[in-house]
Amino acid sequence: MDEPQAWIPTDPRSRPSHDQVVAGLKGVDEGGPELVQLLTPEGERVPDERFDRYAADITAEDLRSLYRDLVLVRRADREGNSLQRQGELGLWVPLLGQEAAQVGSGRALAPEDMCFPSYREHGVAWCRGVDPTELLGIFRGTDHGTWDPVATRFHPYTIVIGNQCLNAAGYAMGQRFESKVGGGAAGVGSADGDTGEATICYFGDGATSQGDVHEGFVWAAAYDAPLVFFCQNNQWAISVPAERQTRVPLYQRARGYGFPGVRVDGNDVLACLAVTRWALDECRTGNGPVLIEAFTYRMDSHTTSDDATRYRLADEVELWKLKDPIERVRVHLARRHGVGADFFDAVEAEADALGERMRAFCRAMPQPGPERMFSQVYAEASPTVERQREEFLAYHASFADQEG
Repeated sequence: MDEPQAWIPTDPRSRPSHDQVVAGLKGVDEGGPELVQLLTPEGERVPDERFDRYAADITAEDLRSLYRDLVLVRRADREGNSLQRQGELGLWVPLLGQEAAQVGSGRALAPEDMCFPSYREHGVAWCRGVDPTELLGIFRGTDHGTWDPVATRFHPYTIVIGNQCLNAAGYAMGQRFESKVGGGAAGVGSADGDTGEATICYFGDGATSQGDVHEGFVWAAAYDAPLVFFCQNNQWAISVPAERQTRVPLYQRARGYGFPGVRVDGNDVLACLAVTRWALDECRTGNGPVLIEAFTYRMDSHTTSDDATRYRLADEVELWKLKDPIERVRVHLARRHGVGADFFDAVEAEADALGERMRAFCRAMPQPGPERMFSQVYAEASPTVERQREEFLAYHASFADQEG
């Protein structure tokens, strides 16, 4: 007997049966039959009629480059985690297990596209030219990130859950108003002769329960904004599993707002690259917005202040280890393209060097003075901020006077 299909709402008066609800929840847990996959966990390339053409130009050298990105991003993440455990950082937000979703989508972006991250997108930052050392100040509490968001087209990290969706929707609406939409990968110029721009916004499955995300959906849909909503469904909103947040797979929620949604294997860097290329092209040519649900898994805790062993089973983690995003690319390169140990060893050595550089940079970071929190609050000097600064510095200096 065929398995019951998950409920896909077509008639607002319809209601799902019990079996359809169960099938929907199973889809939330296991990926479901509509999961886009180009590279299996065993490293085998599988065809996909819809998205193959968006990865047709990927060569063996490109796959080597993607593998290098995955390994270096993971090493930067593990180094950040270790630095926090050693007391060098106040907090770290790990991305372990989500490297393929971030590198694949990040490499799909064109230089003119704009990116709005949350606080876990270290891999996307890497793809936008942001060095991992530039992330450390955020988690050391010394700055808000030192990269130039205009030059990198990578917005500062957003800590408030889901708020970046509103920022991204507004930015993408601006792209629409300024006639930056209408071109695309095919090279068809927009109204002002450019090739078209798009925006991508990253958030997790937990953020889909926040009002800001849904407001972003509404505004982006109402104005046909060139915006890709990229949801990394890592199965856990801190300690709340995905099936407690939704009755249907998250990508199906796009239907209610009038734009397409697609679910991709978030541990498959090739599929994430292809699907994101397609979505960005849709947006650049005026067919946005689009929702991508990258079905992945958070292998570590939510942050270093969280203990995932208190709410999830070790068996679940072990199961997802078999779907490791890096290992499947390694196997594919070795078996399909004959890549030998010399290449993999060289990448590991480069990762070791990156880890050492991050450690040295972090330990050499200067301690900012108390006046730092008042700098760069506004583009121009504010009398109110200046007064508060003087009052605070005088209060701070009073303790030194007492010690003397």
